[in-house]
Amino acid sequence: MHIDTLKNLATDALEELKGRDITALDVAKLTDVTDVMLIASATSTRHVSALAQNVVEKAKAQGLNPRGAEGGGNADWMLVDLGDVIVHVMLPDARELYDLERLWADLPAEGGVEQLRERMEEQAGSR
Repeated sequence: MHIDTLKNLATDALEELKGRDITALDVAKLTDVTDVMLIASATSTRHVSALAQNVVEKAKAQGLNPRGAEGGGNADWMLVDLGDVIVHVMLPDARELYDLERLWADLPAEGGVEQLRERMEEQAGSR
């Protein structure tokens, strides 16, 4: 499936269940893990789970098998790996704490993944 089509499918699934502040980050030049990261906010842990599950269900309805989903239950952050698109669904506090938009936007195209790893370790150590 074309990346834009996959991104639109995931965005539509998030919007369908009222995901908030949906942001798409083009990270293709920063990592070879994925091309696009979608980040959305949810209003509760149940909403986080419902949004992530809706992305999985919509992908499966199109014949795609998500590579995985992390989080669940009462998680404040869930990740759905669709390959070329990774979807993060977060509570606002978690989104503010990890600030993925700034983290990825500040990385240079060369050496970006190593710098990201260092920043995440720094953030984890400061909690």
